[in-house]
Amino acid sequence: MEVITEGVNSLNIADSSPSNNKKNRIQVSNTKKPLFFYVNLAKRYMQQYNEVELSALGMGILSLQFLSLSFGCPSVTHAMCSSFVACNLWMYRNADRSSIATVVTIAEILKNNGLAVEKKIMTSTVDMREESGGRPVQKAKIEILLGKSEKFDELMVAAAAKDVLDNEEQS
Repeated sequence: MEVITEGVNSLNIADSSPSNNKKNRIQVSNTKKPLFFYVNLAKRYMQQYNEVELSALGMGILSLQFLSLSFGCPSVTHAMCSSFVACNLWMYRNADRSSIATVVTIAEILKNNGLAVEKKIMTSTVDMREESGGRPVQKAKIEILLGKSEKFDELMVAAAAKDVLDNEEQS
């Protein structure tokens, strides 16, 4: 009986209610806000929480397979897309304006500017009903966890100083 009591006492019960959602999660939509709204919001979240989780649902299962398996470009040869980043930018500029492509683009902008480091990438599928009573449709889901780079604070201070100088010059 003591073993059971010890086991129950050592349980850590997490509240999974909507009120306990991660405060540092950004759920990206490709239609609601411009790209740099999310980039700047991610910077603020990293300042506040030291990391940010970018999350998005794709248009369908094809997006997840496309991103996590092939890393190729639709209707373009693999040789034309030499890297995942180049392919994603091609997708963003051309056909597939999915939220998943937007999340990857945000992460790449932050990484390429030296602000963030990639901690974790999670992909999954989610069953959703597009209409009440309709058939469930599988949607791709991506979550990218980014942490502050070692130079994050230094780069943010430099950017703030540049903004102050630019504002003084305009006055």
